[in-house]
Amino acid sequence: MALPDHDSSVGHSFGLEFDGVVIRQISEVTGLKMEQDVIELKQNTADGKYLIKKLPGRPKAGEVTLTRGLTGDNSFEKWIKDSRFGKMAQVRKGGAIIVFDYEGNAIKRYNLVNAWPKSLEIGSLKAGDTSVLTEKIVITYEQMDVA
Repeated sequence: MALPDHDSSVGHSFGLEFDGVVIRQISEVTGLKMEQDVIELKQNTADGKYLIKKLPGRPKAGEVTLTRGLTGDNSFEKWIKDSRFGKMAQVRKGGAIIVFDYEGNAIKRYNLVNAWPKSLEIGSLKAGDTSVLTEKIVITYEQMDVA
């Protein structure tokens, strides 16, 4: 059930979906945005005044960074390995970042078009450290739609 218009959702319950598989163990998502170029139209009005109009331009592609705890799941490693070997027909995927309500129902989907992994980073390995090991994947996409 979607939240009423006057309620805000809580940003702690979200997941990543690619190829119909939902990964809910994502701990952080950053950089998720829709952006477009701005075109400046400079002109003179009929009475001779200088005027600048700002018009919407082409949409920009984006990048999103996802962080999760390091597990035995090697899907991120396989995905980036395929991109490094140029298997782009297999690597480019459609997917979504999904925000869930407190009952686990999807309330918002950020659909990513032609997404593929740019980089994978493993957290610091430090002797004596008791923090959780993480892996960060940066996914680049050509377009984002909100559903």
